[in-house]
Amino acid sequence: MTESNESALDPKRRNFVVNAGTLAAGTLVGAGAMTASAPATAANTSSSTGKKESSMSFITTKDGTQIYYKDWGKGQPIVFHHGWPLSADDWDAQMLFFLNEGFRVIAHDRRGHGRSTQTATGNEMDTYAADVAALTEHLDLKNAVHIGHSTGGGEVARYVARHGKGRVAKAVLVSAVPPIMVKTPSNPGGLDISVFDGLRQQLAANRAQFYREVPIPFYGFNRPGVKTIEGVVDNWWRQGMIGGAKAHYDCIKAFSETDFTEDLKAIDVPTLVLHGDDDQIVPYADAGVLSAKLLKHSELKIYKGYPHGMLTVHAEELNKDILAFIKKA
Repeated sequence: MTESNESALDPKRRNFVVNAGTLAAGTLVGAGAMTASAPATAANTSSSTGKKESSMSFITTKDGTQIYYKDWGKGQPIVFHHGWPLSADDWDAQMLFFLNEGFRVIAHDRRGHGRSTQTATGNEMDTYAADVAALTEHLDLKNAVHIGHSTGGGEVARYVARHGKGRVAKAVLVSAVPPIMVKTPSNPGGLDISVFDGLRQQLAANRAQFYREVPIPFYGFNRPGVKTIEGVVDNWWRQGMIGGAKAHYDCIKAFSETDFTEDLKAIDVPTLVLHGDDDQIVPYADAGVLSAKLLKHSELKIYKGYPHGMLTVHAEELNKDILAFIKKA
């Protein structure tokens, strides 16, 4: 493991998640009842007039779930995995940047999120990873780089470990939930289950208001001297409200209680781990730092003062660092 820019582990950095139980983690995977979805079929939707006014790309999984995806450009493929409760749109800054750098860029809406089917079942990590496997098989992606943020980082870890053999060149975990968020005997530094119970309670009571509140610490807008970017908050809310309440509720269990320890140990491709030391959603000392130690071929970079949503508010720097990692021999 190589490491750079790691600041001292400061327990105060966790204050938002620990003290609140009021805010949601930026990624998750749910507690559903389904396991693997499988080979998928593709579909395009258009307006009822028959005119192709608004055509969108989907695959349909074995259980009938439609997974929406974007696929732009040519070249080495990069697959982006979004966090909870967002969508492929959360990767706009990265999709455009890497497209212009000559890559093929792909991003999907996880089941229950964005434009994909609002599923009542299958909202857990095994099925999320199987859905990605179906998508990569459908698109025949090889030599791909998989980049995951928050919950999407957990999805990347499980997909690469269980389905990625022969298809994945590198992986990137950004502000990601692995190895495991919740406090357990084997993870004494984790967050108490009451924190995640609080997230579920707030989502069930008033999801629209909850999704107005989460982006503030998510992007560090509650820190002294940091100006709130209203468009960023509005876009977070928009993405969240498009998805399904049941899937989002289930996903809290998935991102908080799924143990990715064995997945991380099994990954045999170079993996970049990026985390901000002021992440108020997924505290970095119990996430990125530990993940880098479990990975066989890891590179760790900690960004001083950066929040959970640093891919948006510090996109230029993050994009350059990820590009350098991808190009590294």
